[in-house]
Order: sequence, then C-alpha cells, then structure tokens
Amino acid sequence: MTTLIECIPNFSEARRPEIIDQIVAAITSVAGASLLDRSSDLDHNRTVLTFAGAPAVVEEAAFRAIKTASELIDLNQHTGAHPRIGATDVCPFVPLSNASMADCIAIAQRLGQRVGSELNIPVYLYEAAATRPEFANLENIRRGQYEGLKGEIESDPERNPDFGPSKLGAAGATVIGARNPLIAFNVYLTTDDVSIAKKIAKAIRHSSGGLRYVKGLGLLVDGRAQISMNLTNFHDTPIARAVEFIRREAQRYGVGIHHSELVGLIPQDALTDAAVWYTQLDQFDKQQILESRLFSSGSQPLDGQTPPKPASFIDELAAPTPTPGGGSAGAYAGAMGAGLVAMVAGLTIGKKKYADVEAEMQAIRVVAEKLREDLTQAVDDDAASFEVLMATFKLPKDTEEQKESRNAAIFNATLNAAHIPLHVSEKAVKVMELALKCAKHANLNAISDSMSGFAMARAALTAAGYNVRININSLEDRSAGDRMLEELIELENEADKLEKEIRVIMQERGGI
Repeated sequence: MTTLIECIPNFSEARRPEIIDQIVAAITSVAGASLLDRSSDLDHNRTVLTFAGAPAVVEEAAFRAIKTASELIDLNQHTGAHPRIGATDVCPFVPLSNASMADCIAIAQRLGQRVGSELNIPVYLYEAAATRPEFANLENIRRGQYEGLKGEIESDPERNPDFGPSKLGAAGATVIGARNPLIAFNVYLTTDDVSIAKKIAKAIRHSSGGLRYVKGLGLLVDGRAQISMNLTNFHDTPIARAVEFIRREAQRYGVGIHHSELVGLIPQDALTDAAVWYTQLDQFDKQQILESRLFSSGSQPLDGQTPPKPASFIDELAAPTPTPGGGSAGAYAGAMGAGLVAMVAGLTIGKKKYADVEAEMQAIRVVAEKLREDLTQAVDDDAASFEVLMATFKLPKDTEEQKESRNAAIFNATLNAAHIPLHVSEKAVKVMELALKCAKHANLNAISDSMSGFAMARAALTAAGYNVRININSLEDRSAGDRMLEELIELENEADKLEKEIRVIMQERGGI
C-alpha cells in the first residue's frame, strides 16, 4: 500500500502571484509531489498550498518551498491581517494513507534541522512534534508576530528556537509540525464592524472558553467583518455546530451571516456531517452516498476488476505491530456495544406494543449513535497517542536542555495516552446505562442483544482501565494522575452497580 503524507505550508504572500508561482514550481520540481490546492487571501496577504506524496518526496518539496520563499519574501516589508512570524509561516505534515503521526513527527524534526542549518532560519516545532509543552499551541509561538519575536528571540531564553539561530532575518522564523487534518473555515458577517467579529471570535474559540477544537480571530476582510477559524477536530466539533454558534452570537448584535468560505481542502466526512445535521437525516448511513457505495471495498468496480480486500481492524490488531493495541481494542468493543444498543432501540421504535416507550427509545438511539461515533474515533486516537508517545522517546537528549524538553514531552504524551482510555471508560459506562434501559423496556425479542451490548461496554471499560493504569504508573510523578485514577475507580464502581441491576433484569424479563 502506498504511503502518503500531506503538507500544508502557509506563506506570507498573496498580493504578488508571481512569487507564489515560483514557490509552486519549487514544489512540483520534485518528482512525485502532487499539488492539490492553492488558496490566496489578499487581505490576509497569505497563501496556503496543499500538496501530497511519499514521505521523502514531501519532505524535499517542503524544503525547496521554504528555501524559495525565504529568497523572495521580506517580512520587513510585509503587511496583512493574519498573524505571522515568517515567510513560510507554518508548515504542518498530516498522515494520509498508510502513514502514522510518528512518521510526520520524524519528517518535521529532520526538515526543521535542515532548514535551521542550511537556510539559517529559526525553526520552532509545534503540535504533535513540539519539544516543549507550551509550543504545542501555535498561538504561543506566534505571540507578538514577526516584530515582537524579532525583539525577543535574542534576549529571552523562552523564545529560543528548536533549530537554527536565535536571530531573525528578513525571512523571519518558520514553524514546522505534525498534526491531524485541520479545516480552515471563515465566516463573513453582514457588517463591516470588526469589533463584532472580534467579540464572536472570542466567544467561539476554545482558549477563551468557547467550543473545543476551535481557534478563531476577528478580522476585516473585503470590507466585511470576518471570523477566521481553524477547526482542529471536526469529529468532536463539526462545522455545523461552529456555524450555528456564530449565527446565534451574531443575532445578539443585530447582524447575520453573509457567507462563508473554505481555505484549502476539507475531508468529505466533514461536509457530509454538516449536510446530515442541516437536513436532519437522523437515520442516515454514509453508505447511502452513491459514490461511497460505488467505491466501497465490498463493491465490484465498474471495470469488472476486483480490488484486493483491504485489511480489517481485526487483521491490523493481529499484525505484529504496536498499534492498534489493547486501548484501541477496548474502544472498538465499546463502539460495538453502542451499535447493539442503537439496534435494539431501532427494533423497538414503531412497534405498537412498545408505543409507551417510543420517545425514550428515540432518545436512546440518538445518544447511542453519538457514543458509537465517539468510540470509533477513539480507536484511531488511542493508536495515535501511543505513536506520539513512542516518538517522544526518540527526541534528542545530548544536552541538559534537550533532556529537560524530552522529559516534559514524554510526561505530556503519557498523560494524553491515559486521558484517551479514560474518556473511553466514561463513554463505556454511558453505553452500559443505555443497555440497561433497553434491557428493561425495549423489544423483548432483542433482550439478548441489549445484554450483549452491555457486555461489550463492560469489556471496553476493563480494557480501557488497564491502559489508564499502565500509563499513570509509568510516570515518575504519579500524583499527576491521581485524579484520573479516582475517576476511573468511580466509573468501575458505577459499572458494578449497573451489572448487578442488569443481572436481575436478565432473570426477571429474560428468564436467563
């Protein structure tokens, strides 16, 4: 299977297209590098390019793009609405096909070292590649923008780069990292009052108390107030939720949404989720999409050629590789439990005999489907967190400063690797609660399915609990995980109570 990595560099130039043409030419000069998108904003004075290819191809293309930009863009002459610290302001790598986050972290580290030594440009590593916890967040690195960093990088040790000199030239600094897919999404208001956009941006962004996985700025673009956003996890905070939040906030100020725009590319699932939400297709299955059915692994291609069957999750679990492992298996079991609960609720809805519990079953089905979605996502999240943790052990440790940064990165990655199975534990108990309600009130013909759903969720809790404990116990300072262990014990105690209750139901209603 072909390994593909995506790279989405952002350049501080949009008003001179001939400059961007030369950067694009540098990227495409590498055989195998495929340019997927080019998006420029004149007010931001910023261009986002998206390209993909094999790991070595993408790494080389990114270096040539950064080198070309450093030769053609002078930050001392640059103005624009979007925050920036470099000619190539940010350069993230995203795993696409047959690639892991660890692969992208390794690319970011190699590229950062090369840019720092060969181009003499300060480089900061961010997101999953960050060597310092405070640099995981791009906003912390970009504080004060180019002008502020220029005055502090030489005197403030906290602003020392990961690679390259502690001094800014005309090309500024570059931020290189590894992350999951991100959606750059802007919403324009029916006003030119930028203060309204700033208020709404403050309300929606997570750092100031808004929606999780949303970063936002209020700007004036094309004569309209704009909320410029990055959605870093569209599964947990979908586009529709962000748009409706903005719509509601805008109404407070007597304005509305004029239009929105996408910068760069977007995963198809994100648009599908938005369409499903707005059309209220509560029973929608993504296999109902014509193209999905045509190109699904189980369908016969139109040319009559049968493709090789892709590896299933069970195949991947059995493979002699560290991921996916027990944590992912636990999340998968929880997703199966949620799926069984949704099925039982669906088999009860519409039956005259169960008309008095139909409303309850409708609600259970909706909640179960959301839990199934979350637990399915946790399968990948758990594997990714382990890969990130393993990558931190490969960080350099030649100097005391490097050792300190490495230890901090290991500590944070370990806590994250414990947080994910803890969240799985919470969701597993919720599935158990729903399974118990189905066992009590749902279609009697499916009571064994209710109990099977409960059993799957209980297995998920057990597996997730092992993973929480193993990660917490690996910390030198275990006190950091005390609260997490307390939460886990509370969940396990609650699960014990639920299990006793469902056993009674099994005897009374199922005769088992």
